[in-house]
Amino acid sequence: MTYETVRETDPAVADALTGERKRQNDTLAMIASENHVSEAVMEAQSSELTNNYAEGYPEGRYYGGCEYADDVESLAIERATELWGAEHVNVQPHSGSQANMAVFTAILEPGDTILSLDLTHGGHLSHGHPANAAGKLYDVEHYEVDEETGRLDYAGLDDLAHSTDPDVIISGFSAYPRTVDWEAIQETADAVDAYHLADIAHITGLVAAGEHPSPVGIVDFVTGSTHKTIRSGRGGIIMCSEEHADDIDSAVFPGIQGGPLMHNVAGKAVGFGEALDPEFEAYAAQVVENGEALGEALKANGLTLVSGGTDTHLVLVDLRPSHPDTTGKDVEAALEETGIVLNANTVPGETRSAFNPSGVRAGTPALTTRGFEAKEMREVGDLIADVIDAPDDSTVIEHVSARVDELTDANPLYE
Repeated sequence: MTYETVRETDPAVADALTGERKRQNDTLAMIASENHVSEAVMEAQSSELTNNYAEGYPEGRYYGGCEYADDVESLAIERATELWGAEHVNVQPHSGSQANMAVFTAILEPGDTILSLDLTHGGHLSHGHPANAAGKLYDVEHYEVDEETGRLDYAGLDDLAHSTDPDVIISGFSAYPRTVDWEAIQETADAVDAYHLADIAHITGLVAAGEHPSPVGIVDFVTGSTHKTIRSGRGGIIMCSEEHADDIDSAVFPGIQGGPLMHNVAGKAVGFGEALDPEFEAYAAQVVENGEALGEALKANGLTLVSGGTDTHLVLVDLRPSHPDTTGKDVEAALEETGIVLNANTVPGETRSAFNPSGVRAGTPALTTRGFEAKEMREVGDLIADVIDAPDDSTVIEHVSARVDELTDANPLYE
């Protein structure tokens, strides 16, 4: 993609787009929530459907001219249903956060109580952080991981649920590297007569491929992102039983959104179709294997991983035991100078600000898409550790940068 037409109209934007394409080609994307979609997904997302207003749902639109929008959305729904086995799927949310808010709108009243994982322990802003709309509209209580093990404290969650009597319990995470026991949390939800929402934003692809247990059919509502490990058009998704279908659909539209972004829905449809190919199962298995390899390399270099490792696509490094004076932002900046892009992240028992926390989070989906296997991931882990050990050493930075250049050249992205 050369952006020649954009350049004729707007050279400044064309320069930025060209620069971003080069940046992605020349760097190692290790932000756990990022991935590289196919050229087919990008082409679908830039289609004429961006011109189409399709308020409503297939066969029930408020405007005319939606026959092809109906075709695309119906395909996305059918493919999502096959991927995750849900009775009902809504593919219109603009993001995972929008999907969560739609569920809240469908089942809660202002002042109702949410019980969710604390942000510093791996939760997400949209699960009720005070800065988020959910935190302003609802009363929020948080459960935590066990700080000794870094794993979810299911007994503590159960105790807290019984003492706070929540209206909904949220499972799922933004920075939790272990398998979630959906059944255990559902037992607690049943015991306190609460809804259970499982947010699988990070692991949609791993669940679809059978690399992580699925909450579908166990919990009341499942939300997720469609652009992380599932590698389709950017946006959100909601899955539920037929019992809640009408409430969810009306909560999305007209509850919290107007016209759906049909070009993004087209990208979802294409990406879901790609995920139905048997090759996607091999991809997802490699994502998990690469996560394990990355974690092993980091540990071998003396770094401390929250929970001791990973079962998924991400690792969370607690810098405090080995590098108490180094912050996550220090590491993030030093690594970005070498071409390795990941993010600073809070860790359980965080003692610093969320803006400059004590950990870093790294993920394997994008590098796996690029063709990296366990051998390359171990080397990347070594390179990351080298920079963490000496973030101000120009010789180390130059060496790692040179090796990143070799790795990106050997594994081209968009040619």
